[in-house]
Amino acid sequence: MSTAAVTDKRGSSLRSANLPKWSPWAIAAGAIVVAVGIGEGAGLTSHIQWGLIAALLFVLGTYVIASAVEGRRQAKDRIATSLVWVAFLLAVVPLVSLVWTTVKRGVKVLDPYFLTHSMGVVADSEPGGGIYHAIIGSLEQVGLATLIGAPVGVLTAIYLVEYGRGGLARAVTFFVDVMTGIPSIVAGLFILSLMLMADMQPFGFAGSLALAILMMPVVVRSTEEMLKLVPNELREASLALGVPKWRTILKVVLPTSIGGITTGIMLAIARIAGETAPVLLLVWGNSFINNNPFSGAQQSLPLYIYQQYSQSSGSTAAYDRAWAASLTLIAFVMILNLAARGIARWKAPKTGR
Repeated sequence: MSTAAVTDKRGSSLRSANLPKWSPWAIAAGAIVVAVGIGEGAGLTSHIQWGLIAALLFVLGTYVIASAVEGRRQAKDRIATSLVWVAFLLAVVPLVSLVWTTVKRGVKVLDPYFLTHSMGVVADSEPGGGIYHAIIGSLEQVGLATLIGAPVGVLTAIYLVEYGRGGLARAVTFFVDVMTGIPSIVAGLFILSLMLMADMQPFGFAGSLALAILMMPVVVRSTEEMLKLVPNELREASLALGVPKWRTILKVVLPTSIGGITTGIMLAIARIAGETAPVLLLVWGNSFINNNPFSGAQQSLPLYIYQQYSQSSGSTAAYDRAWAASLTLIAFVMILNLAARGIARWKAPKTGR
């Protein structure tokens, strides 16, 4: 037997039939059709049930067809890929459904009038009114919380990374870990207890204090990780030139990690912007514009959404306002996340020339 014949024989034994690239889409389409048929036949009315049946059929169909055409080894690889896609869809579909439902219902009343007017004398069951007072309250409360929580969080992280040694550093790390998982209602109850002891009435700054408590551990953790990414060689080079440690931190460490620190702070702001429990306990909310967070009850977007939904007594107008406020809050959080990503990319270390 010639060498060429042996080579061709070996090559043919290593090659096997492959499914076309469009086969996963065809299998998915077939799984959906069969799932709809099964759902209709079994009297299932939920699209979620249909989707789960389709996902199961897609995985099983992929394995059976791939085993028959490509062999069991390649079939195992394809079924793993199918499971990854199913898991991805299970995570994305609820999110897309939530955003789509919010946009669909929120745009009904979301207009310039809605954004620039308060509820005023409009009853919850009546059409009209807006969220201007809630936007002002949220911006002031979150802004004050950021002014308190961000500096404290950054300074704490600097201490833990640059100076922290011994029992005090371990204690601070432990309390930061505990505070990271603290429920928001607990932070609100803590500030409320202080207010009751001081015989104080609800006001916006009290909500800011509770939000700052929730914000600080997030800032500490994100800033700590960013500071750890700064190469020690940069610190050593600065110290070798006789630069004091505090100046090294100020002029070398912080500028190097400022992009990540800023991103962490903005993500922490997005995290506290949607908190409802602390402001429900401490701020109470009202229907009028209150520009002074240190005196009198204020409104906020999460609290406005809760009140419109819970106190509407089935009013369509109140439900529409709640959905529109939800869309506004989602847009605010989305803008913060996009800004955080933009800052991270802008401040990222440049590679190459």
